Amino acid sequence: MEHSEKIFIVPSFAFNPILLSFRGVNFMRLLLVEDEAKVARFIQRGLEAERFAVDVATDGRRAAEWAQTYDYDLIILDLMLPGLSGTEVLRMLRQRNNHAPVLVLTARDALEDKVTHFELGADDYLTKPFAFAELLVRVKALLRRGVGNQMGGRSQVLQVADLELDRLTQQIRRAGQRVELTGKEYALLEYLMLNAGRVLSRTMIVEHVWDQSFDGATNIVDVYVRHLRNKIDEGHAQKLIRTVRGVGYGISGEEEA
Repeated sequence: MEHSEKIFIVPSFAFNPILLSFRGVNFMRLLLVEDEAKVARFIQRGLEAERFAVDVATDGRRAAEWAQTYDYDLIILDLMLPGLSGTEVLRMLRQRNNHAPVLVLTARDALEDKVTHFELGADDYLTKPFAFAELLVRVKALLRRGVGNQMGGRSQVLQVADLELDRLTQQIRRAGQRVELTGKEYALLEYLMLNAGRVLSRTMIVEHVWDQSFDGATNIVDVYVRHLRNKIDEGHAQKLIRTVRGVGYGISGEEEA
């Protein structure tokens, strides 16, 4: 972040449940590139309240490394960063054919800066000072666009047997009945259903559902899988969530042998 800038964020926007209740974006993983700790924490908390997993990179080199290592659904990018500028990070990503949507968040409001970064491949450009409500709207708009592009016109509904998950409305139904999940439960179920028929290790699940700052034991996965079983499989003859002892977890609509 530019060290000379001042951020003015209206406190009532931060955690206003009305402003933060926008629907229509599935649980996704974001990379926030911001070296100002206070601003980074503020944005991270707000996004996590909206069911996003958020990794925070405080310098350009780490941001470039993580963006190439992990499959992020969106990157929020400051420009003036230690190590490597945000401009260079953006240029590097596009040269490496990384097409993750990039929202530039900066105090540089000159038209020339905006044009330059759009030409380099930025998808949106928001200047500081900003209101969190506007940042959230822009993030969700980019993600909706990204989901549509990735699906190429296919249905956004994931289905395993009689279990359905709508990635845009975040609604889950089992045998036609609505199932209510917490944010992390939803993220775990979505990840399992995106990989239906596969066995996912605990480490793989932690890396996708939780973010880079999570340093707890992988047995947290066992706890959340147990929660999911209680809500998804309880009361149904066909059990969808599977355990492969010593390996991990999966979900399948096929009958167990």
